[in-house]
Amino acid sequence: MTVAPSRRAYSPVAALVAALIGSALSILPSAAGEGPPGASKAAEAVEAQDVITPVPSSLGADPERVALGRRLFTDTRLSRGGDRACITCHDIHSSGASAATRNLTTDGTSMPRNTPTAFNAALSFRLGWAGEIPTLADQAEIALTRPEFLGGSWSRILAVIQADPALDGPFRATYGREADRAAVIDAINSFERSLLTPDSRFDRWLRGDVQAITESERSGYTLFKGIGCAACHQGANVGGNLFEKVGIFVTIPDKAAEVLRVPSLRNVAVTAPYFDDGGVPTLPEAVRLMARVQLGRELTDAQIGSIVAFLGTLTGSYEGRPLTPSPAPDTPPQP
Repeated sequence: MTVAPSRRAYSPVAALVAALIGSALSILPSAAGEGPPGASKAAEAVEAQDVITPVPSSLGADPERVALGRRLFTDTRLSRGGDRACITCHDIHSSGASAATRNLTTDGTSMPRNTPTAFNAALSFRLGWAGEIPTLADQAEIALTRPEFLGGSWSRILAVIQADPALDGPFRATYGREADRAAVIDAINSFERSLLTPDSRFDRWLRGDVQAITESERSGYTLFKGIGCAACHQGANVGGNLFEKVGIFVTIPDKAAEVLRVPSLRNVAVTAPYFDDGGVPTLPEAVRLMARVQLGRELTDAQIGSIVAFLGTLTGSYEGRPLTPSPAPDTPPQP
């Protein structure tokens, strides 16, 4: 990825948040242990109430609707060719995404952008790399019907469901009527709202388990905040809640005018490749690039390693299993 110097010095919003974070950090005792007795525990208490909050264990989705939505999420019969489902690109048995740089559309061409993870999408205020999708319900309909994704039609989708007693019966029992467009979208939306990954080591630390992360990982978090990463990556999803210009300090020629939704860093250690074009294969490379183009900093290998160590603590669990990297692109997902 080619980068060139930019005349633009900073993002006002990012700079303000970074300054506030830096001010908060300046009152903490140093890593060398300076300060009054008990200062280390005080620092931990302050940091544990910092800019990142834990992933909730549930958003209160109805279990019956979730179960229906899960079946639809994995049902290839709903697609135009009968050969793909949501899970084809969003492998919920691993990272919720795909190891492909860009997945293929129904006609065999590459999608315009890399596939983001489905996990914790409910915690983002908008969806899509450009934030073009307002809600998970909108995303469900887009995925089902747009030609580049599943390419299904509502007449086909509803005919498949209504002709299958194993789906038709539960839809009638859950919604009080046969499956229709609104019920199908609601079921998938309910399932996707259940795709949360709580219980990362970092979240356990936020909740008071001081042994959940190592001193090295905590130092990575301090550096992450201190250099300004948390200006854009904060909240429960460690991102996903604002837009930012691509290339603040250094311009990326093919993205010079782009403003994208800041991606979540939850589970980022297992969701390679990175960025909207899937053009960066490893997390250390991604950290180095973002520090340069978004923060105007050239990090040392040691600093990058420290931040990567912290990012590894953000990997959570789904259905009691820690997330793992997605299998190679030519490996079909489990049903």
